[in-house]
Amino acid sequence: MDDAHSQAPQRSPENFEDYPLTRQEYISVMVHFYRGEVNRSTAWRQRLDATTNWSVLTMAGMLSFAFATPNNPHILLLLSNLVILSYLIVEGRRYRYFEVYRARVRMLEENFLIPVITRQLESPMVTWREMVAMDLDLPKYKTTLLEAVGFRLWRNYVHIFLIILGAWFIKLVIHPEPMSSVSQLWERIAVAWIPAWAVVGGGVAFYVSLLIVMYVARHIHGGEPEDEIAGLERNLEHWKL
Repeated sequence: MDDAHSQAPQRSPENFEDYPLTRQEYISVMVHFYRGEVNRSTAWRQRLDATTNWSVLTMAGMLSFAFATPNNPHILLLLSNLVILSYLIVEGRRYRYFEVYRARVRMLEENFLIPVITRQLESPMVTWREMVAMDLDLPKYKTTLLEAVGFRLWRNYVHIFLIILGAWFIKLVIHPEPMSSVSQLWERIAVAWIPAWAVVGGGVAFYVSLLIVMYVARHIHGGEPEDEIAGLERNLEHWKL
């Protein structure tokens, strides 16, 4: 009788949602989730450093080549701006991905870790759980490509572009021999069939465009972003679908 009873089919377990989530289970899940998002944001942050390194190496290579001999054309320095610009756009795309995971990390730090650390167990933002859950379900960029490119341009790439501009001017002054007059400088700017005014006009247009991108990107949301610590994700409009 006992054997027959023990061999009876067991009742199917209840659904996962039917079990209450304990405090310890909740904290454990949040800690692992936080660590995972930190790892992903760190990985994308390293990719940002990689593209910056490519730009620095490209700049160094072009400077070395341009000044290697007096006969190397100065126009190569200006053309290297286009290569570095492509790196900047790639870095802007990577920064958008970085901001997705960094925004979740900051949301957890502000609304989960800070209340635990201060022992004031009340999150500053009531709906932060719903926002994070929605972002996990339907991830959304926290910044536009223009903002990301403008931010990386302001923080890193503007220095690279200015170095190239300064090197181009020095190249004109000293090669193929030290300049003796301003008119001689204008003559050296011309390259083959490209007149001097076209070279100067193209360079001015390029650098003015960079200034416009930096200004618009920094003022598109009332002065954001200021720095990488404060972050672009402060604007909660970026979280909405």
